[in-house]
Amino acid sequence: MTWDMRVRNNMFRRLPVERATGRLYGGRHRLRVVYRTRDLVVLGLGVMIGSGIFKIAGEQAAATAGPGVLISFLIAGGVCLLVALAFAELSSIIPVAGSSYSFSYVAFGEVWAWIVGWALIMELLLAASVLARVWSLYAAQALSGFSVPVPEWLAGLIGQEKGPDLFALLILLLVVLMLATGSRLSLKTLWYMVLAKVIVIGLVIATGLKFFSPGNLTPFVPPARPAPERDQTVLDAVLGAAGGGTPHVFGIWGIFAAAPAIAFAYIGFDLIATASEETEDAPRKVPRGIITALLAAVVLYAAVAFALVGMVGTNGFAELNPDKLLIAAAFDSVGAGVMGKLVDVGVVLALTTVILVVLISLTRVIFSMSRDGLLPQPLASMSRYKVPSRATMLAGGAAVAMSQTFDVLTLEQLVVMGTLFAFLFVPASVLALRRSQPDLHRPFRVPAAPLTAVVSILAVGWLMVNLKVQTWAYFGVWMLAGLLLYMVYGRRSPPWCRSSRSAG
Repeated sequence: MTWDMRVRNNMFRRLPVERATGRLYGGRHRLRVVYRTRDLVVLGLGVMIGSGIFKIAGEQAAATAGPGVLISFLIAGGVCLLVALAFAELSSIIPVAGSSYSFSYVAFGEVWAWIVGWALIMELLLAASVLARVWSLYAAQALSGFSVPVPEWLAGLIGQEKGPDLFALLILLLVVLMLATGSRLSLKTLWYMVLAKVIVIGLVIATGLKFFSPGNLTPFVPPARPAPERDQTVLDAVLGAAGGGTPHVFGIWGIFAAAPAIAFAYIGFDLIATASEETEDAPRKVPRGIITALLAAVVLYAAVAFALVGMVGTNGFAELNPDKLLIAAAFDSVGAGVMGKLVDVGVVLALTTVILVVLISLTRVIFSMSRDGLLPQPLASMSRYKVPSRATMLAGGAAVAMSQTFDVLTLEQLVVMGTLFAFLFVPASVLALRRSQPDLHRPFRVPAAPLTAVVSILAVGWLMVNLKVQTWAYFGVWMLAGLLLYMVYGRRSPPWCRSSRSAG
């Protein structure tokens, strides 16, 4: 066998299902079981319900879809539900910490698993850094809203969009410390914070309905008009090259154009799959958790959108105070300013839970890749708290460094790009495993799998072409660097492969 053939065979070797499930790994590499179905739902709501729930409906109603944004929320929810069904089936077969990375390893082979894992690392690392920055901005705003005095020397170190930021540093260190000392503490904290922010969301909906006016929902589909100038997306570039087409807002097109931005707000249900290895009876409970959490998030987002648009109306958004969080400014406009302060608290809580879940997921992906030998194996070691402490410290340290040195807020779309790229491989893995291993036990099955999987892939592709051309370029550079790293380090024979040869 030539060197080229050996490299090719190594790159496309598939991880057997029985090894992917972790049954053949040593005890020190096993994660502690801590999650039940309701914990998984809380985990999902912890990451899906962020600051977006308080602003995205107003932004898309004012700039893209009008009151028809309510339909946009349902379209986006439907797209995400298709992908969630694929995650549910694969999680019932391969309930391990690697999520889409592990699914790709079993379905397509090592190099594809590396590519997906590398995209997940970019997504989650950048997300933690961006969220820490946004958390600092909103925490500083909340202090100002409650008239809490801030020393002059501290004012220049909090709420900064770039450069050193004390609040961003502290929130990341706090979360990393919490995760490094065991999942029980972080899970209890997550429960309390998710409960608190759901209460805030309930008050927002109830107060919005109090000022609801049916006239604000008309016309439900405003007349279409050309979109204002913006950074060019891939779709814009394709339309322009195909015949000089111009993107539009409002009208029927506006309803569909708003759906990608809304779908980005739902992203996070996939992170539930990274908790599979820590869930009792995971093949049954993880699918339930994924679908229940996503449906609950869709209901909450749609309810906030209905209350907010009905309270302000499409034209009313342009008259709001631009210096305030959109929903806080909306409550000010109807004389309910106290709710604006409550929303500031809700946003800080919401972002805290998102940072917590994102860092949990990042450490589990790193843990899984290192356990498979694609990253240094010492990262898979467990602490006395039965958590991957080294992976946690590496992930937290990298997030701190990135948040304090890079202008991460300008790279926010890369988070979405990494997520959607990984999403492509999940329904594709469903199709591949249905064909190559039809006899696998599937506690959960995607209904009409060939059709729903193909539709899922097309829908995710639609979301991806709505991202900026610049984002695609940055993502290409990151993936090229990842492939080079794989060729230098990752493609070496992993431990599971070496043990197979020894046994033979």
